Amino acid sequence: MRRPRRNHSPVFKAKVALAALEGNATLTQLAERFDVHANQIAEWRRQLIAHAAEAFAEGERRTDAPPIDVKALHAKIGQQALELDFLAHALGRAPGPSGKR
Repeated sequence: MRRPRRNHSPVFKAKVALAALEGNATLTQLAERFDVHANQIAEWRRQLIAHAAEAFAEGERRTDAPPIDVKALHAKIGQQALELDFLAHALGRAPGPSGKR
């Protein structure tokens, strides 16, 4: 009988793949310990080895992270500051000349 498909977290996959790389146990022993098929452990180990260099890539932009639009973030901060000032005046909590109430 087949069990339903499980989604393992990246942390779990890394833990299992590192255990496989250590070589202190066979894939069969690791499969029993982590309740994962030995072929899956072998695949995670291959993926870890293939992408290990990315962990040490300093100063290089990662392809999975979207670029940050600093101008848009500054505009959003300014908009929220205006909204906070408007609400503060509307509620009668206007800050004094020094910016403090």
